[in-house]
Amino acid sequence: MKKFNVGIQLYGVKNTLAKDFEGTLQALYDMGYEYVEFAGYHGKTSEEIKEILDRIGLKSISVHQKLDFFNDDPEGAVNYLKNIGIKYVVVPSHPHNMMPGTDGWEATCALFNEKAELFAKHGMTLGYHNHDFEYETYDGKYLMDYLTTCVKNGNMVPELDTCWVHYAGLKPEDEIRKYKGNIPIVHLKDFVCTKLNAGPVYELIGSDGSVATGKKDKSGDGFEFRPVGSGLQNFATILAACEECGTETVIVEQDDVYGGMTELEAAKISRDYLKNTFNI
Repeated sequence: MKKFNVGIQLYGVKNTLAKDFEGTLQALYDMGYEYVEFAGYHGKTSEEIKEILDRIGLKSISVHQKLDFFNDDPEGAVNYLKNIGIKYVVVPSHPHNMMPGTDGWEATCALFNEKAELFAKHGMTLGYHNHDFEYETYDGKYLMDYLTTCVKNGNMVPELDTCWVHYAGLKPEDEIRKYKGNIPIVHLKDFVCTKLNAGPVYELIGSDGSVATGKKDKSGDGFEFRPVGSGLQNFATILAACEECGTETVIVEQDDVYGGMTELEAAKISRDYLKNTFNI
């Protein structure tokens, strides 16, 4: 098995990180994580973040970032991310009423192209992180297919979330192979449920870290997140597809923990599983 870079999406340790920013990052490094993906910066300057990462030995090449972050001072916002070392600026979600087939789609394309051009000037690339609703169809194509091809010159990459692909009723490995040669980062996320494709079971995060309302009740389909290797996912086939398609970095993500398990305990179970099962 290829020696992927292994990172973690910090939303999965959000509560622990808020209490002890540096201590949490150190604990993740000690578990064997090499990379971290930010979803908010906890009031710190980019210089402060970079100094902490360098001192601990961590890297950050991707970040979940809503695009309105760049509205007031685009160059300053880009430089904030460049100072941390970010290469991929990943849109964590986009409104359903701005998707293909809606009146907002033209504006979405314009926005994505504008920001992709801005990032490219600074050696960075726009990315898009899916949920399940991007696997609805419009005119015979998945919304995700429109999203990842709307940017000129191919200056956009998918950051496939394998949980939401599977939950939408598709095989993650098949979707990974669709982007062969252009899928540098993949999210590894595990889950359990009794019914696939049963509607939204997540919260969407705003630019300021706020949580959007409207998440549906999960009790009907038994949906819960799990540490990697503890749920329905077949990571052998997923990682084989990643290796085949040139993925460089895999990012562990677990949105919530349950039953008294701590965020760091869940993160360690995921990291140990990848290390012990796939030697990565």
